[in-house]
Amino acid sequence: MSAESGISTFRDSGGLWEQYKIEEVATPEAWRKNPTLVQEFYNLRRKQIIACEPNKGHLLIAQMEHHFPVTVITQNIDDLHERAGSKDVLHLHGNIRFSKSSGPNSGRNYFPIEGWELTMEERCPEGYVLRPHVVWFGEEVPMLSKAAEIISKADILIVIGTSLNVYPAAGLIHFTKSDAIKYIIDPNVHEFSLPSGFNVIPAGAEEGLQRLLQELQ
Repeated sequence: MSAESGISTFRDSGGLWEQYKIEEVATPEAWRKNPTLVQEFYNLRRKQIIACEPNKGHLLIAQMEHHFPVTVITQNIDDLHERAGSKDVLHLHGNIRFSKSSGPNSGRNYFPIEGWELTMEERCPEGYVLRPHVVWFGEEVPMLSKAAEIISKADILIVIGTSLNVYPAAGLIHFTKSDAIKYIIDPNVHEFSLPSGFNVIPAGAEEGLQRLLQELQ
């Protein structure tokens, strides 16, 4: 969804995981072993995100709110949906513009980060170092059940720009109502293993959403 804004993706060719090892920057073990490296990695990601702007796809999703009640469920950790004007955004994997405690109560409070840098000196009220508000590999996805509930009530499900390889998030497509209308937008969608009933739009987010919005209207 955010690739067209210039934000590096994780799993595509040339993505971030080709430059960094997952186990060194995106796991609880990495934080315990070298928190400074993890902090620097997410500082650089945050700096890039702040410099980017929402793309036409983000803006089209926000425009859908003029016609339908819309909830955005995103695996992305940027804030481009909010900056595009979407009012109801659920971040499955966290929001990099916020921090949280690295202590035992890490899921209770989130703290906005001013600018792009989060330092090792910044602490939560309990005295623990603040870490990025992101879900690392090996951690639970706390908003998963809420996302499943939202999807189970939706009349229309639109899946955009995901490989459907990242679990448990990829399993959310199975929570739709039997009569829900389902779309998937991705330039490589014909390579996916999809359950039946999906309307396929083989295009990038911007082009695919333009076509879909015309159809829905």
